[in-house]
Amino acid sequence: MVEDVVIPAGERSGVTGSGGRRGPDGTGQFGALGLELADPRVEASVLGLLEQVETELRASVASADPLVTEAARHLMEAGGKRFRPLLVALGAQFGDPTCAQVVPAAVVMELTHLATLYHDDVMDEAAVRRGAPSANYRWTNSVAILVGDYLFARAADIAADLGVEAVRLQARTFARLVHGQIAETVGPRGGDPVAHYLHVIAEKTGSLIATSARFGGMFGGASVEHIEALAGYGEIIGVAFQLSDDLLDIASESVQSGKTPGTDLREGVPTLPVLYALASDDSDAASVRLREILATGPLVDDALHAEALGLLRESPALKRARETVRSYAEDARARLAPLPDSPARRALESLCDYIADRTS
Repeated sequence: MVEDVVIPAGERSGVTGSGGRRGPDGTGQFGALGLELADPRVEASVLGLLEQVETELRASVASADPLVTEAARHLMEAGGKRFRPLLVALGAQFGDPTCAQVVPAAVVMELTHLATLYHDDVMDEAAVRRGAPSANYRWTNSVAILVGDYLFARAADIAADLGVEAVRLQARTFARLVHGQIAETVGPRGGDPVAHYLHVIAEKTGSLIATSARFGGMFGGASVEHIEALAGYGEIIGVAFQLSDDLLDIASESVQSGKTPGTDLREGVPTLPVLYALASDDSDAASVRLREILATGPLVDDALHAEALGLLRESPALKRARETVRSYAEDARARLAPLPDSPARRALESLCDYIADRTS
């Protein structure tokens, strides 16, 4: 899922973890997200909102039980891009970003996301998250599951103060997240693996990012037309970002993706380039050999892992996956058409450019 990248400390802005910093030309640049905010007033507004979100996040998970507080703050304090609060803040720019409900709306989205990470790590038996020991590794699976439940409860409590529609949208988004996790767990069940994979990403990642953008517009007082445009954009850009992370896991020579290249291959995670390679009927020797290796499952053998990684990097499957990512990025840009030409819209467009370029 998007959000697993750890932003280097030198790129963080204050306590937001958002990566906000100024480039040599004086324009805003949000670190690992590739977001450009060329207007100082919009940048100040967004950064100010994110600072408030960070403060409210810490306060919202405080509990009478010190263990619950410590465990609930564990992943929050480990860093992350705060992508969902960022989209709330940007969506609010199409109305009035100073509206009192914008910050709690962003907190609801981030708490919901953080809760899913606690549960994901239990299901994946992960030992590390954002460069720190995972909650399940540090406190046991039971504690991690219950802390995730606690964060969901806190998100619902805050959403209740935002009104019935906010509660309904948060609940429906949560339902999509659960459906996506179930679909990923049981697999394609005889259907098209690629279509299944894209569906899982839309449910697990795109849904919450779509609601984040929607909340920004809603609680900033944007028009219905603009709110719908923001939500459509959020869904597609979320899928595009996750797919681009898939490609970076294979194509990057560095830890650009936030983890060692080829980690998904080693763990047997069937990402888009792998699925395209397995579905290919290319008869050249390299493609045939690649399918043979990938069909064996997790590549724990170093020699096979290196061979598969090299073949994938030169494969038509990777090229096809790049084209898919670019098509999603362009689709996301098209969803912004109803929005007025403004610094906030250009910032959202810059994410499309970044996603299209980061894997090319």
